[in-house]
Amino acid sequence: MPFDIKICGLKTDEALAAALAGGASHVGFIFFVKSPRNIKTAEAGRLRKAAIGKAKAVAVTVDADDATLDAIVEAMSPDMLQLHGNETPERVAYVKTRYGLPVMKVFSVRDADDLEPIALYRGVADRFLLDAKPPAGSELPGGNGVPFDWRLLAGLDAGVDYMLSGGLNAANIGEALLLANPPGIDVSSGVESAPGVKDTALIESFFRAVRAAQARSAA
Repeated sequence: MPFDIKICGLKTDEALAAALAGGASHVGFIFFVKSPRNIKTAEAGRLRKAAIGKAKAVAVTVDADDATLDAIVEAMSPDMLQLHGNETPERVAYVKTRYGLPVMKVFSVRDADDLEPIALYRGVADRFLLDAKPPAGSELPGGNGVPFDWRLLAGLDAGVDYMLSGGLNAANIGEALLLANPPGIDVSSGVESAPGVKDTALIESFFRAVRAAQARSAA
């Protein structure tokens, strides 16, 4: 199984180019008005054209209704939908059927009990994203720059296909890969100079850190 790297919350040509140059398998565009990474559908549609044939474009939403999803899908033709809210298994199944697109369902993790609901979505969602629970007072379900205890994932069924997210950056990605050995990773705030502002140098540094960690593991 290939190791996937998703750079999420992209808003500029420069950041997207850096993500693609680094070898991102997925690029994420966030449609959530409270997020500093929120992007207009038309702009996401323009940007995603550069990723065609290079990386999968992921539309990230939070409890979006059908009308919102209709507009996103029409404007940007994503390769995948990421549901980052309280969507039920029934809602996930409906979204998959309505749009004919794979769906990645997000779970917020703080302790082992937070992994149990994954069982209800297996066979429904195509993939999972495991993020840290937001700190108290945050209005953002993700992108808060905080990690969770990656050792919790040792008890996860080996057949669960997921991306690890939450507080990843160049400084800690080696430890995260060592402890969790995830099939894929997702980074957003960890490659930003300010909330919502992607830094191409940090993106490049993150990819170098990932490759270095992989090289150490293979040695």
